Amino acid sequence: MASDPKLDFRTLLFGRVFSLERHEYVAVAWSFAYFFCVLSSYYIIRPMREAMAVGSGTDTIPYLFLATFLVMLVITPIFGWITSRYPRRVFLPWIYLFFISNMLIFWVIFGQMLDEGRDNIWLGRAFVVWLSIFNLFVVSVFWSFMVDIYTREQGRRLFGFIAAGGSTGALLGSLATSLLVVRIGNHNLLPIAAGVLLIAVLCIRQLRKWVSHEHENDDTETAETEKPLGGNALAGITHVFGSKYFSGIVVSSVIANLLGTALYIFAAQLVETSISDPDERTQFFSNINVASNFFTLIGQMFIVRHVVKRFGIGVSLSLLPLASIAGFIVLAVNPLLGVVAFLTAARRALGFSFSKPTTDMLYSVATLEEQYKTKNFIDTAVYRFGDVVGSFSIKFMLGLGITGVSIIMVPFAAVWAAVSLWLGRDYRRQAKTLKDSGVA
Repeated sequence: MASDPKLDFRTLLFGRVFSLERHEYVAVAWSFAYFFCVLSSYYIIRPMREAMAVGSGTDTIPYLFLATFLVMLVITPIFGWITSRYPRRVFLPWIYLFFISNMLIFWVIFGQMLDEGRDNIWLGRAFVVWLSIFNLFVVSVFWSFMVDIYTREQGRRLFGFIAAGGSTGALLGSLATSLLVVRIGNHNLLPIAAGVLLIAVLCIRQLRKWVSHEHENDDTETAETEKPLGGNALAGITHVFGSKYFSGIVVSSVIANLLGTALYIFAAQLVETSISDPDERTQFFSNINVASNFFTLIGQMFIVRHVVKRFGIGVSLSLLPLASIAGFIVLAVNPLLGVVAFLTAARRALGFSFSKPTTDMLYSVATLEEQYKTKNFIDTAVYRFGDVVGSFSIKFMLGLGITGVSIIMVPFAAVWAAVSLWLGRDYRRQAKTLKDSGVA
């Protein structure tokens, strides 16, 4: 009996190229679309944050990061309380609906201030803080959900491809902003981003249906369960301080932010003196996003899973810190805006291609409570703490110039590489322990 050529092509494309199994097609498609919407929404308005941060004055950037961190300290226990009290099927969509309403409120207020010709510098600062919270929460919740519904084996195969959905959305969102912002203005990007994020809520609904169907004969709890996570609202914080494994992730996050913040401030300084028009500044940052997301997409779809499979999670995690060592050496020699833009795009591409999906794989050996609460605390409050440490450290070192600061960043990147390799070894140890105990 002749085989169906359409079926053979589908098996070759999804099975051989993307490592998908047939029963995973629907779930991965919705996961891809979900992350596409999340990052597309964010990247449509992300350049607004960079432009408003520059407009606020580069000397205020450390204080904006500090304000973001302080707000995170308030929000983290609230998020912990919500996840302890309500089931996942309830709080997941409501988090996105909350941020959608925020976007529409900002849109109305920005529009009114523009019509009245009023200065919006303080509203811009508030927007910078809000967006710095928004992007971490929506992405963190997404990956917590992914770790929840897929097994460790599936995560190693599928997370790179699923992450590519986000990069595709980020690429198209950045292109849309680059093409539209000068024509329609910054604030009119907000309702577009809100509409895209609303589609993510539909994707959550469809994934919940898939989970319910996939595990209908299982006794295990799934994302469709009516039972909340339970536990302490501060469990995400206490788990971090009680685990060397999570502490290693924290150290990596703080150092990564120190290096990333250095480039962020360098870019802000150089753009402030080179580009005067706010919309053109937005376009400049959007173009960096386009470049980084294009190469991120290639890495996520075709490279990362092969690196993880052949060399392990530790090697995949160490690629970005190793590249950072080389990048800051180059920047020390050539402290120019073009070099900063190139290194920013390259670091983001490596970070989102390898570091981010691989870091999310680390949580597949964690408990369900740790996957949501501890991961969220690290991805949000700890991440923004890294921003605070990085921004004030760079602020005090700016007298050394871009060259001097870049040289100081090199040993930090080396420590980060060493911690990444250790995390890869400890992950293998924990995964083996779980496998030997009969946990899939």
